[in-house]
Amino acid sequence: MAMDPAGQTDTAGVIARPPLLFLAALLIGFVLDRLLRLPFPVPGAWIIGGLLILIGLALFAAGIHNFSRAATPVPTNEPTRVLVTTGIHGWTRNPIYLGMFLIYGGIGVAAQNSWILVLTLPLAILIRYGVVAREEAYLERRFGDAYRGYRQTVRRWL
Repeated sequence: MAMDPAGQTDTAGVIARPPLLFLAALLIGFVLDRLLRLPFPVPGAWIIGGLLILIGLALFAAGIHNFSRAATPVPTNEPTRVLVTTGIHGWTRNPIYLGMFLIYGGIGVAAQNSWILVLTLPLAILIRYGVVAREEAYLERRFGDAYRGYRQTVRRWL
């Protein structure tokens, strides 16, 4: 873990708090499903959806735990204190977002809601460019070579 340079207090400047983006997509998906139900021919949807949710919760919790252990804030509207590169962050740079996507998809499958799954692509684009790209630029400004080295050795998602 690399400590932050003294005196820097800026933030990533993401377009919105990521949990709110996921929640908005879920709500839109449920509204669209109410207005125009699409077929969902997946047997065992509850089991598949439940497994996705459990795996997503595990990734999400591991990422939060890693940040807590490093004493750096999770919310994107607070400055990062430490570059976390160990634990789950040694496998993926974005375990919290990956977990959120699995939870989101799991809810869509468990609810047998095709609209939630259709909205995954626009949500992924929004998260990738409106959140992750801004966070990456911020971390590079804040931690420089330490972040660039981390980015070269650990994949963004998997």
